[in-house]
Amino acid sequence: MPINSPTAESLAEDLLGRKFEELGPEEQRVLERVASGEIEDCDADELAAVNMTFGQRLADRVAAVGGSWGFIIVFAVVLLAWMLVNSRWAAGLVPEWDEYPYVFLNLMLSTLAALQAPVIMMSQNRQSQKDRLTAHHDYEVNLRTQLEILRLHRKIDKLFNKMGQLQGQVGDVAINTEAVVNEVAGLPLQGAATG
Repeated sequence: MPINSPTAESLAEDLLGRKFEELGPEEQRVLERVASGEIEDCDADELAAVNMTFGQRLADRVAAVGGSWGFIIVFAVVLLAWMLVNSRWAAGLVPEWDEYPYVFLNLMLSTLAALQAPVIMMSQNRQSQKDRLTAHHDYEVNLRTQLEILRLHRKIDKLFNKMGQLQGQVGDVAINTEAVVNEVAGLPLQGAATG
């Protein structure tokens, strides 16, 4: 449907009280969808899952594992075992490869932190993109709902106005019928008897 469709323009003026050209691009898009009856089915998680690369899937997995209690517990156990194996208490049982102050352990921890932090940041950036897409979609859905409510409100107002007109016409018919019946029967009018 073209951008300047008369239906979208009339909806803009009727429902929002502004010209179509004065509206933002998102509002114009929603009005066009309302006018055409088009329904958008958008799920940010599904869109992201379809368009993910191998690196993005890997970043999400690393962030999921690295940000869990299981990782913290296993990592703490590995660190404790490393320190116990390389301590003076286990000097004769296992060959020491990293004596206190654990320089190799510090190197391993630094390397892990240096690699894990950017990967987690990539995953967080992707999540923020999904959140922006979801927020945009929610905004459009809310605007569309608001427009539909305004349309229904206008229709109900028209129905009530028509019912009021019909009620007035029914009242006029009743008065006229009573006047005709009284005139034919030769009875005085009730309203005229008091005057």
